[in-house]
Amino acid sequence: MKIVILAGGSGTRLWPVSRQAFPKQFLHFGDHLSLLQKTIKRFLSAFDVSDFLILTNQEYYHLVKSQVSEIDPKLVGAILVEPERKNTAPAIALAVKYMQEFMGVEEDESFVVSASDHLLSPEATFLEGVKRAEKISKEKKHVVFGIRPHKPETGYGYIKAKGEKVEQFVEKPDLATAQKYLLSGEYLWNSGIFVFQVQTFLKEIKKHCSQIGEMFSLSFKEMVSHFSEMPDISIDYALLEKPTPTGVVALDITWSDVGSWDSVYEMLGKDEDQNVKIGNVHAVDTKNCLIVGGKRLISTIGLEDIFVIETEDALCIGKKGDSQRVKSIVEQLKKQKSKEVLHHVTSHRPWGSFTVLEEGERYKIKRIIVEPMQRLSLQMHYHRSEHWVVIKGTAKVTTGETESLLHENESVYISKSTMHRLENPGKVPLEIIEVQVGEYVGEDDIVRVEDVYGRV
Repeated sequence: MKIVILAGGSGTRLWPVSRQAFPKQFLHFGDHLSLLQKTIKRFLSAFDVSDFLILTNQEYYHLVKSQVSEIDPKLVGAILVEPERKNTAPAIALAVKYMQEFMGVEEDESFVVSASDHLLSPEATFLEGVKRAEKISKEKKHVVFGIRPHKPETGYGYIKAKGEKVEQFVEKPDLATAQKYLLSGEYLWNSGIFVFQVQTFLKEIKKHCSQIGEMFSLSFKEMVSHFSEMPDISIDYALLEKPTPTGVVALDITWSDVGSWDSVYEMLGKDEDQNVKIGNVHAVDTKNCLIVGGKRLISTIGLEDIFVIETEDALCIGKKGDSQRVKSIVEQLKKQKSKEVLHHVTSHRPWGSFTVLEEGERYKIKRIIVEPMQRLSLQMHYHRSEHWVVIKGTAKVTTGETESLLHENESVYISKSTMHRLENPGKVPLEIIEVQVGEYVGEDDIVRVEDVYGRV
């Protein structure tokens, strides 16, 4: 049995912590493991590294690579990059073709498809359900995991089930309908976790979504080159909600797709006042609140049923129960082209990261961290000059035809249009302060000539 993990989503429902350049699968809440890492470890307790395939897109490849290598460096070889960002059906089809050609998967073998941004417990119960789902899939059925609801939830899709048979998939309901579903006992939350048998998947996808099914006559390399021709459609619409043989495994577990700050509050441990506090938080006469902070001290007085989410450049405050409306804030910010929707103050790159310390008209100040043995691209800028000061570590600097080593408290000036590169030849992270000055200091004023990460 193979494990396919989808790690290419760009949801922003947990804004301002989750952003387009750093979505929720890479976030962690109160511990050192991200949601992606928790998903991987959940399956690693029962499956071998060689059974994994992790799908993402080029934008997130280096984030995925960094996080999975912390779990097991061998998992880096399990990352499959989609040619372009599409929905789940094309992604799963690409995964199936890859498993057939490069992982030796036979048509009678089954595979799990799981999102990378869920929380669930107990994991042992879930893994027992995976074994049960594998047996059902051998009966030429697709299998979806349904979660027995414990409250009327309007943020999830539902499954109407009878025994192990799916009778109907239902879209996210309003509150009154969700209450009826809960009381009837006939409905489950749709977890978005599936098990397919390869043979059955191929037969049904060719029957119900020919634009994708026809691609299986091609080689994997050819499918990649024609990937843009596949429809942008979810696996639910392309296959599962069609008249196909679909079974359900109902689980009595605690589960969340962590799709809102309300769901984050529900999943995390609480203090004696029923508060969830992450970061440097001092709460007085505060009850039933979610308070998430970064570097700054957050102090509250006399609050109840409120969520407070703080990052270095944004603050979001709202009533618990209304956190689904964060989506409308994000939509407004997108219309205004606010950078706070796309990027954090700290941005991650394949070589390390940089943090914008201050920015104004004609200048920008950054703290840049380059990981050991990593290098930035050989590049130049038309509109800005740069001044680098080494804070920690050793920097190997290329300016024009000259290479030099800089140590702590040493600096270099790079004028406009000068070809340059920064490298860390050492064994400890390199930290520098960069001061940019010019008529334009945007991140897109970069002309790359050579890059070990394929970004030229």
